[in-house]
Amino acid sequence: MKKWISLFLALALALGCMSFAAAEETRTFTDSTGRTVEVPANITKFAISGPLTQIVIFALAPDKLVGVSSDWSEEAKAFISEEAYNLPKLGQLYGGKGEMNLEELLASGAQVVIDVGEPKNTVKEDMDALTEQTGIPFVHITATLATFGDAYEMLGDLLGMPEEAAVLADYCREIYARGKDISEKAELKNLLYVSGAEGHNVIAKSSYHSEVIDMLSNNLAVVDDPSSKGSGNEVDMEQILNWNPDYIIFAPGSIYATVGEDATWQSITAIANGDYIEVPNAPYNWMGFPPSVQRLLGLIWMGKVLYPETADYDLYTEVAKYFDLFYHCELTQEAYDALVANSVK
Repeated sequence: MKKWISLFLALALALGCMSFAAAEETRTFTDSTGRTVEVPANITKFAISGPLTQIVIFALAPDKLVGVSSDWSEEAKAFISEEAYNLPKLGQLYGGKGEMNLEELLASGAQVVIDVGEPKNTVKEDMDALTEQTGIPFVHITATLATFGDAYEMLGDLLGMPEEAAVLADYCREIYARGKDISEKAELKNLLYVSGAEGHNVIAKSSYHSEVIDMLSNNLAVVDDPSSKGSGNEVDMEQILNWNPDYIIFAPGSIYATVGEDATWQSITAIANGDYIEVPNAPYNWMGFPPSVQRLLGLIWMGKVLYPETADYDLYTEVAKYFDLFYHCELTQEAYDALVANSVK
């Protein structure tokens, strides 16, 4: 992070861009860290810190987004507007596959940089340093599966879009509450979420990525050191056989297509009974990789697939509503059927 800040400052000085907001009317905004930040009173252009923020913010204000943190997938092209799909790639602030493109960011006219998600240990110091040294306000808004409603309300305040944000906030709270209700009423299935090219990775119970899985199943993947990475924990086939799940969810790109013909996998109850599915993967993995607001879509899908009698709703109708709200896309029955071809029973 220190190296990143130094590079950012050097480039800002070179371009003579020490303050984007100097001539603008401003106001104060208090972010989730408790920082009081001076921001433009009318924000029409903003940048984002990474892919989690990208997914959250695209639902609320895609027309104000000056660039994306990572390229959209090829599968996403069918669901995202051409203008949004072709936004410049700016990179991301924390980790990932590419650092933020500083020259592009400074040239974009972004009035603020928004970071949404679970806070890093140094988030307050990072936001303060970047704000002070670049003249661009950096703000952090905390968002977890249970608090996306609160996050959208804060975003609505920041961007001057309270009514639009309230629609998304209410929706997030409704879907989360319904998922909790299903988990309390249903007899939870013994389940594994399996990933990796060989199917030897699992999303461990109580890990950073397992919240939806843990809520809607008895996650059998109990390990000593749950990984915080999206790839999960690597285990051997013997361990998977010992767990012997009644149901398996396979990640996109794993071995869903071949396990039915594999003698070893066929000895597992879930495979023998045909109780396994593959996660839909457009525009993003519906189970939350990266772990952003689309985890609510995972709650909708997983709840209905696993507990159809308890989840009293039509899956296509609910998914289509999500796509309308969060991707600004009309999801046809044909497109939906293609998305869930391996994902519903």
